[in-house]
Amino acid sequence: MSNEKRLKGLCIKASPLGENDRLITFLSEEQGLSRFAVPGARKPKSSLASASPLTLLEIQIFGKKNLKTVRQLKIIKSYSGLGRSIESLAAAQAITELTFMLVANEDKQNNYLSTVLAHLDRLAEYNPTSESDLKILAICIQSLMHLLAIGGLSLPLYYCCLTGKPIQPPIGNWDWTCFFVPSEGFSIVEDTRSLINLNASEIALMQRLLFPDLPIKSNGELLGPKEVWKKILKIFCIWVPAQLGKEISSLKILDEIYR
Repeated sequence: MSNEKRLKGLCIKASPLGENDRLITFLSEEQGLSRFAVPGARKPKSSLASASPLTLLEIQIFGKKNLKTVRQLKIIKSYSGLGRSIESLAAAQAITELTFMLVANEDKQNNYLSTVLAHLDRLAEYNPTSESDLKILAICIQSLMHLLAIGGLSLPLYYCCLTGKPIQPPIGNWDWTCFFVPSEGFSIVEDTRSLINLNASEIALMQRLLFPDLPIKSNGELLGPKEVWKKILKIFCIWVPAQLGKEISSLKILDEIYR
């Protein structure tokens, strides 16, 4: 029986292995996160040299040991262009950082890879029109929202974490407030543990982030001013370590960029 196998997935990390080889971390639907040795990949003329981060590959692996070896690979798509700007690169790195936290080794996934690729495609296809453009930040935040949902750690935006009552923001009522309680979610009653307060429009915007598309106005502009997106970013900077015990360092970079 052959011990060879073909996998389609995304290389999300690569590091030196020995003198000429490379160790890659590979995300696939079939196996979650896997690590493979790529012989000779650090040689410039190697046919396996394209095993690099943010590259969608089809690979042929073999071996019975824990660390299997890549025999052949085919590039399906490269996202190396995301390095064109620090904003898009930081957003992509935030996605990969969260992936390491959410996805277990050799654990079959359901739609995780396809969701990652959908958001990387958005980042790759989008060209900022000005330095103040917030869409890359919004794409990053929405990608984290979707991936956390797949991982079972979605922000509980539709029900009060303290009373269980539905959160139905009354748009236009500026007296209404929702309170973010770290590690628990959002409350419609005031709580001394609350770190961030949101008005009706802000919580409604966050609820829309669970939908497939970005919240866009009819004129093509992004809903919400910079201050609101910064507030949402801060919520993720608190929620992720509260749930997973580790920060996404790339979010700090985005926080500095959009300061």
